[in-house]
Amino acid sequence: MVGALVVVLVLGVVQLAYALWVRTILIDAAGEGARYAALLDGDLASGEARARLVAATAVSDAVVDASSATIDREAGYDVVVVELVAPVPVLGPLGPSGTMTVTGRAVVEQ
Repeated sequence: MVGALVVVLVLGVVQLAYALWVRTILIDAAGEGARYAALLDGDLASGEARARLVAATAVSDAVVDASSATIDREAGYDVVVVELVAPVPVLGPLGPSGTMTVTGRAVVEQ
């Protein structure tokens, strides 16, 4: 009885660690895409493609469901915002469902 409880607890911790690792990778990918698009000769499409490439290289090709890149005006500066939407990763048949959304921002070079 205690062994089953310990196994469930360990699997829950492993699931949480995996989900947080994927989230961290996606945050890094979104930031990298935003920095790439914010370069002097960069554009939004290349930044979005760079974010998808970094996420696909680190996790898998199918990790990102949707992505977008826009330019916002914040504190008097143009800022590239790259947003990635991905499902919450699940290791087995049971686990959380839904999606997570992460963003990366970078100031546009002028």
